[in-house]
Amino acid sequence: MPAKLSKFLIHATCKEYAHPWTDSCINATTGLGLHAIQDCLRIYSTLYFITLLTKKRIPTVADLRTTFLSILQSTAFLSWSAFAYSSFVCLFRRVLGHFNIFTVSFVPSFFSSLTAILLERPSRRTMLCLYVSNIATETLFRMAVSRGYMYALPRGEIYIFAVGMASLLYFFKSKSNNHDSIFKVIRIALGPYEEKGYNVEINNKEEPLKMDRENCNSQNSVISVIWKSVRVYKSLIDRIKSLGGKHSLCLHPNSCLSHIVGGSFKMFSLGYCLQVGLRSLLHLKSLFTSPQQLRKLLTAKGSLDLAYFLGGFTGLYQLASCILRRMRDQDSSEHAIVASFVASTSFVMYPDNTIALYIMWKALQISWNHGVETKKVPEIKWFVIFLYCFSTAVLFHAAIVEPQNLRISYWKFLYNLSGGRIATMSRIPIDDFGLETSKNLQMIFQKSRTHDKHVFTL
Repeated sequence: MPAKLSKFLIHATCKEYAHPWTDSCINATTGLGLHAIQDCLRIYSTLYFITLLTKKRIPTVADLRTTFLSILQSTAFLSWSAFAYSSFVCLFRRVLGHFNIFTVSFVPSFFSSLTAILLERPSRRTMLCLYVSNIATETLFRMAVSRGYMYALPRGEIYIFAVGMASLLYFFKSKSNNHDSIFKVIRIALGPYEEKGYNVEINNKEEPLKMDRENCNSQNSVISVIWKSVRVYKSLIDRIKSLGGKHSLCLHPNSCLSHIVGGSFKMFSLGYCLQVGLRSLLHLKSLFTSPQQLRKLLTAKGSLDLAYFLGGFTGLYQLASCILRRMRDQDSSEHAIVASFVASTSFVMYPDNTIALYIMWKALQISWNHGVETKKVPEIKWFVIFLYCFSTAVLFHAAIVEPQNLRISYWKFLYNLSGGRIATMSRIPIDDFGLETSKNLQMIFQKSRTHDKHVFTL
């Protein structure tokens, strides 16, 4: 049954709704802010130090100083967002004399996000915007479905992914100077050979094997066996590399078959290692106590899903691209669209809303930036900031009024950031809106293994 709003205003006090654990708005806001600072320091210390380690070099004093300042700045951004949210909730109640469907969460979150995002580094704002917009898009869709305005399309994430990837790969093949991080990922997956502006002097001549058999001691049987094995291996590899040949417009080295099989195997291996590695980290404690579980982890159902997707996508895209060049005897940017749709069928092996929506938003961002560069669309200043604030406001509204429509992982994030205060805020006054908020909140507690039985000193 579609959800219907039965009331617009509620006349609850701040204590009755926002902070039932204390009479003081100041105490409630201070307690939330102090806890948020602790949690943010933990989050960003981990994030930035992992980033520092990925540079694969000994950090300099300048690196450590930059990392430390980045941790402080990002902590100030996120903790201020929590502190300001609580402040604005009570402020709007005092100014208006009541709460309404907008001021219980949406409007306070919008303004708190606006004041907070200005504290964060400009270079991180687009990434943050994409992250929250991704989750907000899914949340808005769930809200529309719950009201009967829209209907869920089976395998809809595959269509979203396919259209988004077609756009990205079209730009990858038609536009030079692709510096966005998403194109770095595409280069890893597909290689640089399909990218616009790729230039290579193809040298098909293999360097002769420098090892001269005559220089080997023919009387040494071990060296003789090794030498013969190397020759056989080299001969086998050369046959695979030349098997089937390649079109003159194909810029990849070796044959098309070798290119397709090699690329697919590389991404299959990467996908398997990533998924097993992530599962190992999530079960690290149990692996220490029961090492035999590692074997189950390596062969568990689902451990190959990501590998099938990544390997399949790379192989199908390269296969389609090579076939199109052979069939049409030309290379074209439009080939990327066709090949991308073919390759996107592999997403059925690892359908994920987060990936699909991220690709969609990335495609929209790059398409809009391209339109601005070519002066086909106007540049809208502050749009990233506005979209970030709007998306965050949608998520905070859902967390308070419609928690059943919020992604569980984001609910847990808000729960931990607030020290459980987001769960302890009373939904009884919110029930007057007619959306069965208290009932849905109990359902979320069960799914997320969270609760509202907290005791706060502030």
